[in-house]
Order: sequence, then C-alpha cells, then structure tokens
Amino acid sequence: MTCPKLCVVVGATGAMGTEFTRRLVRRGLRVIAVARNAEDLKTLAAENSLIIPCVADISDDSAIEAISAYVDAPIRMAVFAAGLPVRGSADTISPGELAVGANIKVGGLVRLLHAVRGQLVPGSRFVAVAGSLGFEPGPLDAAPGTVNAAVFNLMRQLSALYGPKGITTHTIAPGPVDTPRLRKFVETEAAETGRDLDTIWERYRAKTTLGRLPTLDELGWILEMLLAPEASVLHGSVLNVDAGTRHGVQ
Repeated sequence: MTCPKLCVVVGATGAMGTEFTRRLVRRGLRVIAVARNAEDLKTLAAENSLIIPCVADISDDSAIEAISAYVDAPIRMAVFAAGLPVRGSADTISPGELAVGANIKVGGLVRLLHAVRGQLVPGSRFVAVAGSLGFEPGPLDAAPGTVNAAVFNLMRQLSALYGPKGITTHTIAPGPVDTPRLRKFVETEAAETGRDLDTIWERYRAKTTLGRLPTLDELGWILEMLLAPEASVLHGSVLNVDAGTRHGVQ
C-alpha cells in the first residue's frame, strides 16, 4: 500500500500550527491547513503549493463538513493544535468560559475526528496538543487545567477505539513554549506591573529542570518524528516535551 500523503492541521496559523505545517510540507506532504482567519491562511498557503487553506471555525459543527470537503485521500496525519483563549482561576473565571474552552479543545478534537475518520487507515496518526497544566495545574489555571485534562482523557479513549484498527493516537504535552505569543504576554505583564522582563522570564524558566523553555523547532521535530513507521509503538502515549516542567512520576 502506498503511504498516504495527506495531512490536516487544525490551528495552522498559530505559532505551533505554522511550525507543524511547514515541517510536513517539507516532507512532501499535502496539508489541509485549518484556521478561522482567511487572510492568515492565504499568507501561509502562499509559502508552498502543498498547503491547502481551509477556513473553518473548529468550535462549530460546521467545521466537520468544511474540513471533510478537502479530505480527498487517506490521511497520513491529523493534528489538533488549536489554542485555548480563556484564562483565570476558579474564583475569577466565568463558568461559561469553561464551557467555551471545552467546546474548542474537546468538542473541536471530536469535530476533527469526524471530519477525517472516513480516510483514517492503518498507519494514520491522530495527534493532539494538550498542555501539561492538564496534569499539574496551578491555582490560576482553571480553564487550561480542566480542559487539557479532558483532552488527555479523550485521547486515551481514542487510543482504545482506533488502535485495533492500526490507527495510532499521540498526545504532545508541552509546558510554556518560547513563542511570539508568550513573549507578548511577558512584555504586557512587564508593562502593567513594572517588573523587569528578565524577572518574569526567570519565573517561567524556574518551572523547568532544563533551565529553558522548549522551542517551536523542538516541538516540530517531535511531530515529524511521529511520521516514522517505528513511532507506532508510541501509540496511546503522552509525549512530555516540556523541558522538565512536569514533576509527577506517574
């Protein structure tokens, strides 16, 4: 059987999704790049003719049909890399925002599955990005802690559902990643609090045991590694690529 050449990346215009998309097309794979902003997708697609822009809102069921309309061949890899827009502690967050977060990352993951499942074949990879706060949340992490914990649970269910069919599932769990978005957060915090930039960065670095944050290039390498046939043995696993942020031993 010829190895499938089609991939899907949800959240393709985010920093992580863009890195994933570029990695996949460099391997000669066609990528259905899914995001809400048509202009951002147009810019990304202009980089390579293998990038197929797909405007869709993964928080809405209409995304299923929007994505599936482009899925015209067996899937090599489907990747869910959509971000989470809600923050706050259980004391401050609006209860409805928890539902918003769950709809995007948990409901969205199921929408991606429904869009591609007809073209999942033995050897296909189904990949989700779920932050390490799902394992070890802090007091201010009501949404990312709760929602990512649900993603880990759902991916475990999918591993049992699809593993016997030869379709492998993989969860990538980074901690904070050195991205332009995080750098903007740090700059905003510094401006609002008067704290030194280096002091804020040190707070992030101190949570790791490596002494630095993971980079987008390193996360892209992890995703690309999953294309190898030998990566099937990682089925159902969580890849903790967090530079030692997670401290649990389970």
